[in-house]
Amino acid sequence: MKIAVTGKGGVGKTTFAATLARLYAEEGKNVLAADVDPDANLGLALGFSEEELDEIIPITKMRKLVEERTGANANNQFYKLNPKVDDIPDTYSKKCNGVKLLVLGTVDTANSGCVCPEHVMLKRIINHLVLRSNDVVILDMEAGLEHLGRGTTEGMDQFVVVIEPGARSIQTYKNVKRLASGLGVKKVRVVANKVRNEDDEAFIKERIPEEDLLGFVHYNPEVIDADRQGKSPYDCSETAVEEIKKIKEKLEA
Repeated sequence: MKIAVTGKGGVGKTTFAATLARLYAEEGKNVLAADVDPDANLGLALGFSEEELDEIIPITKMRKLVEERTGANANNQFYKLNPKVDDIPDTYSKKCNGVKLLVLGTVDTANSGCVCPEHVMLKRIINHLVLRSNDVVILDMEAGLEHLGRGTTEGMDQFVVVIEPGARSIQTYKNVKRLASGLGVKKVRVVANKVRNEDDEAFIKERIPEEDLLGFVHYNPEVIDADRQGKSPYDCSETAVEEIKKIKEKLEA
């Protein structure tokens, strides 16, 4: 299972991605969760401490490693398009609660067509993760759609778009579905988060096709409190875990 979790900022995609990863780890699966968000906080949601995360440098910021693998440096503007990356997930990941965390970071770019050594490394690593057939791989993507324009997520089994009850979230889902088809990703599914009541559920059901809607995660103060305390929502809210467990079952069906 190779899943890219995406959505606009603030909808709760990191909470969903981390809880899903913890559920797979609880089953004894080999789980690798990759943080591809410049505002990297997947580690906290998995249960890492702030001190542990302060020691982790995103792969795309490891200039020496990027230069070594791609051959690019100040004196050489040419670089390899297929650098060696197969050892990176195991060498640079950290494990917590049964989940390996790999902080990839993202590429600073002013346009969606970025071609640079860091981008080549990022794309190659993600492509390699897709080939790790024995692992569950969950990518917590950066907010927005730029990663789709760069093609870094092609080859994933499916995208899960986390939305909230609102027109802008619905539009994000439609844009992701349109762009994903160009990458050969046929499944784009939806998780509706921060759902407050039946009116919110009806709003989502009217606008998301039934075959794409995985389920609802309702507004939950326990998840908010977990975030304030820098704790994993998995350890703080049985209700949220049970709701995401049902979504996971539908995701696998």
